[in-house]
Order: sequence, then structure tokens, then C-alpha cells
Amino acid sequence: MAFDAFAVAIAVGIKLGKLEKWAIFRLSFHFGFAQFGMPIIGWLIGGYFSTMVGSYTKLLASMILVVIGGRLIWEQFKPEEKKWQSDPTRGVSLLLLMFATSVDALAAGFTLGLVGTQILFPTVIIGVVAATMTILGLVFGRTLGLKFSRNAGIVGGLLLVGLAIKIIFS
Repeated sequence: MAFDAFAVAIAVGIKLGKLEKWAIFRLSFHFGFAQFGMPIIGWLIGGYFSTMVGSYTKLLASMILVVIGGRLIWEQFKPEEKKWQSDPTRGVSLLLLMFATSVDALAAGFTLGLVGTQILFPTVIIGVVAATMTILGLVFGRTLGLKFSRNAGIVGGLLLVGLAIKIIFS
């Protein structure tokens, strides 16, 4: 499950270029928290949520990733002064990315509820692994962005679009 957070963190690291410690903290904390919380929500409301809106959450998460990935690709062809200047580790962008990367955790929580597994220990592990993978993804993305500049932004955008396709077909 942490692969989604890792992939998105790579794209964010490419976009940001320079990583501030608070940006790393914000993204890793929020992704870890979402990966921790969504399985609990899935476990608690399981069957109802899964059957009523489960297919829509995948579609919504995919659409968010396609829009952000497409925007990242589009930005690589603009002059520097016209590029998207917002920080994806803040505000609405952060909330949308949190949701998009944790939809599979919701399904995992639902599954854990069906088999009667205790939920707290697995969710703590999932959250910690997701936060760690987010940090690694940010650092890797920053390295790619600094080394390959525009091409890395295109790859990051394609990675998000590919992740959206994976979510739809999984």
C-alpha cells in the first residue's frame, strides 16, 4: 500500500526540487496518517461503504492523480515564470493527495474487518511504512528533479497517471 505514497512523493519531490524539513514532515506525516486512518474507517464501516461508494472512491482518486500528473507534465513545457508555484505539501493539494494515495488502505481495512483481524497493530505498521516510503520518495524525486530537470517532471507526471490507471484496474 505504501507504493502509492512513494510514487506520489517522487512526483512531489521532483516538483519541489528543494526540500524543506517542514515540507518533508507535512507530506510524510499526512500520508502516514491517512494510511493509518483509512483502514480503520474501512474496518469500522466496511460493507456499507464498500458497496455504496467503493467504486466511486477509486474513480475519484484516479481522476485526482490524472489531473495532478497532467498538470505536472504540462508545467514542464511552460516558461519558468509561468509555472505552477503552489506547494503540494500544503492546503487542498495535500488533502487531495492524501485521499488519492489512501483509497487502497480503505479497502484493506474493509478486508481486515471481514476476516476479524485486530485493526490497531496493522494500521500502525501501515502508517509508519507509508510515512517512511514518503520520505524516501521525496528524497529520490528531488534527486531526479535536480539531475534531470524537465524530463524528471514529465516522468513524475507520467508516474501519477500510471498510478491512476493502476487504481482503476486494481
